Amino acid sequence: MITREIQLTAQITGYPQRADFTVVETDLGDAEVVVRTDYLGLAATYLELMRADCHLPIPGWRPGQRIGVTAVGTVLRSDSPELRPGDLVQSMSGWSTHSAGPAASYLKLDRDAYAEPSFHLAQGPTAYYGMADVAKVGPDDVVFVSGAAGGVGSLAGQIARNLGAATVIGSAGSRSKVDYLVSELGFDAAFDYHEDSVAALRELAPEGITVFFDTVGGALYDAALEVARPGARFALCGSLSTQLGDAAERFPEPDRAAALAKEVELMPFSCYHTPDQIAAWHTHFRTWLDQGSFVYPQTTVEADIDGVPDAFLALLRGEYRGNVSVRLP
Repeated sequence: MITREIQLTAQITGYPQRADFTVVETDLGDAEVVVRTDYLGLAATYLELMRADCHLPIPGWRPGQRIGVTAVGTVLRSDSPELRPGDLVQSMSGWSTHSAGPAASYLKLDRDAYAEPSFHLAQGPTAYYGMADVAKVGPDDVVFVSGAAGGVGSLAGQIARNLGAATVIGSAGSRSKVDYLVSELGFDAAFDYHEDSVAALRELAPEGITVFFDTVGGALYDAALEVARPGARFALCGSLSTQLGDAAERFPEPDRAAALAKEVELMPFSCYHTPDQIAAWHTHFRTWLDQGSFVYPQTTVEADIDGVPDAFLALLRGEYRGNVSVRLP
């Protein structure tokens, strides 16, 4: 069977362009299982994996390689008793119209678990692990989430609220996104980071914050440190504010001396999506959805495989809210 897939044309050094991606046809050959891709996941983190000097603790992509990570699809053919045609499965097959491989490379999903198959592509394991296991949010915590309208941040804030946090504050890049955080996702307050972030945080958390869940870094990290209570916990998830810069700029060293002076605990983390981490997320996700205490923030882009790079570039420009997936025809 022939599949159409997205490959990296050249490793990215500055801001990505459409020419950095190539659509090619490849033969899947003989395999135990053949799957049609229905949904592809998109995340800003993918950009780092496209760079020659990738700083993430996993291998990046090289020119000529298929790119992308998580996908959800339907089994078309199977020689395995574990999977049958019509089964819904998740894999790490990336940006392609079809995939093929051994049955063990696919995770069978419950079609009835969620309202839409795209829910399985949520960046929840990262958000839950960082908020529950790293920051250990609980009652009386005043939580600040940067990049709160993005895929991870929009989940992290709601997780904090469901874990009993006293106050959850978010930052986003526009007034419409700020309103979205409060009116639709249940944040207690939010502000536009283009404003004076320190002043906004002092007004919204007059006694200081106890937890900072950071997906942005840069000036928002500095602002959070300015208003942190002694002993606050900082779960450092990402550095979106600088990810488009050169290598020396993309991951600036946080001000550890100032954090030490305030006894702020800096906790950088990576979620490896272990079976336990994934199971913990889905257990709580389904429970909170059933209770009506959680909204799944997502944008589903309708596009064929040729349109996936354009959707990714739009994601980097901040045009979407929440978790972003592409539904292929």
